Amino acid sequence: LIALYAKRMAVKGYAFSPDDELQRDFEEHFEYQETDDQLRCIKEIKEDMEMPVPMERLLCGDVGFGKTEVALRAAFKCVLDGKQCAILCPTTILAWQHYQTLMARMGNFPVTIELLSRFRTAKEQKDVMNRLERGLVDIVVGTHRLVSKDVKFKDLGLAIIDEEQRFGVAHKDRFKEMLASVDILTLSATPIPRTLNMAMSGIRDMSVIEEAPQNRHPIQTYVLEHDTGVVIEALRKELRRGGQAYYLHNNTETIDACAGKIQQMIPEARIAVAHGKMNEDALSRVWKQLMEQEIDILVCTTIIETGVDVSNVNTLVIENADRLGLSQLYQLRGRVGRSSRRAYAYFTFQRGKVLTEVATKRLNAIREFTRFGSGFRIALRDLEIRGAGNILGTRQHGHMEAVGYDMYLRLLSEAVAEKRGEAPEVRSTAECLVDIQLEAHIPEDYIDNLSQRIDIYRKIASIRNEEDSIDLIDELIDRFGEPPVAVKGLVDVALLRNTAAQFGFKEITQKGQMLHLIPEKLDVNVAAMLNMGLKGRCIVVSGQTPYIGVKLQGSAMDTLREIMKVLQSFKSGEMAEKLGIKGESI
Repeated sequence: LIALYAKRMAVKGYAFSPDDELQRDFEEHFEYQETDDQLRCIKEIKEDMEMPVPMERLLCGDVGFGKTEVALRAAFKCVLDGKQCAILCPTTILAWQHYQTLMARMGNFPVTIELLSRFRTAKEQKDVMNRLERGLVDIVVGTHRLVSKDVKFKDLGLAIIDEEQRFGVAHKDRFKEMLASVDILTLSATPIPRTLNMAMSGIRDMSVIEEAPQNRHPIQTYVLEHDTGVVIEALRKELRRGGQAYYLHNNTETIDACAGKIQQMIPEARIAVAHGKMNEDALSRVWKQLMEQEIDILVCTTIIETGVDVSNVNTLVIENADRLGLSQLYQLRGRVGRSSRRAYAYFTFQRGKVLTEVATKRLNAIREFTRFGSGFRIALRDLEIRGAGNILGTRQHGHMEAVGYDMYLRLLSEAVAEKRGEAPEVRSTAECLVDIQLEAHIPEDYIDNLSQRIDIYRKIASIRNEEDSIDLIDELIDRFGEPPVAVKGLVDVALLRNTAAQFGFKEITQKGQMLHLIPEKLDVNVAAMLNMGLKGRCIVVSGQTPYIGVKLQGSAMDTLREIMKVLQSFKSGEMAEKLGIKGESI
């Protein structure tokens, strides 16, 4: 992945031409009034496309906030320069829906649009692929099928990845590998923690749409124990006002029985079932009926999660909501409330069930974030609940202290330097783990904004010397006021970790009233010097894991500072002289 990003940073991309008359004409045919945020994001994306380096941009916008229109303008700009555009969707339903939108939006313009998914027969797919390779297709919409090795483009200029959180990391990185010099635009309402982490650490550019379209109401959200009476009344209320509803039962084995029960309780309702194990004909038939309002209640699995847009469906009931992920819950709720009518979402869990701490946090977050523009906040909360994920690997969760932004950026710059034939900067990669009893974190009541809190964590992690720590404390005082003890503890630990690493220690652990200093390689000179500086409070234990034990005097932090002071004086030669040791021997 490092080599891939380095390649993207060093490679020359295609610089698209500035907007012309046809582009402006296409944009004027948009039937709604653009929001200021939409216009700003469109401008940022076009500026990126007009630069001679490959674009790598994340467009983060709430469900129903008009990300698709922003992407369509980028696609049209790409086609006007004679290049091809690929739109990658996670599900056949979403691909089909995008295909319909493109046909409606670009039908009056000279653009050839095709669909590549299981909704097409093998013969039709072969024909599309043949025309793609010959350059006779301008825009192709498809599922994972687009990433297959047998799909070849004549001249691909832009790749748009929609509902980014639904693709596995391996899929997206394979896509980027295929398209190392192509502009990439990624769309998401709730980007997965790893992607958000990359965008926030400056590895990718990010545009955010936070402004709701006109005449939209926030969705009324209820989190409650499953109560059949409440659920049936909610469904009946929706049907009485001429609307439709989704009832989410995420088990294909029992979904028909569930639909039967609802039918018994609401005999007048027209009920249908949809799930991923159905064949494409049956699924597209159900979908067509739903859109033409021939179905009142659709009993379904999470198949409706991605990008599905049926404006007359405005009540959603979810069974066992505690089993779903946070961004999943948020995406599902976004399937209702896509018109000027008030929408309702009921997240239910089994009666009497004791929820896990993570499930409780998720449901509280979904209840808390009901206002517009919450998708980005949901992703940030997910980042906080799950951790930031491993940037260099495929895991989507992890812990803040294991992220290593600096390491990633350092490796990236080294890979780029290597590609350019420059000698990379030589640095020590030593790290020291400090595990002592100490309050060291950033309290929410000191910095309440999560993205600012993550940014400060990153700055603290990059402290290298005393000057860095003083600068950071000054910045904190300027921006947020006097830092509490927990924040000062965090800064101290970061500084001490780096100092200890420079002196060859890989771990410092507190065991009762002793600190264990575990070196990479035990040096008796260091032990002797520490014992002298700390007035006989040291012991050396040689065994499978040799360490220097230091008896605490005051707090663990006070003792650590004392140790570092002795080490520094040893390095300067002052202590070494007394012991007759050369400072460099360390």
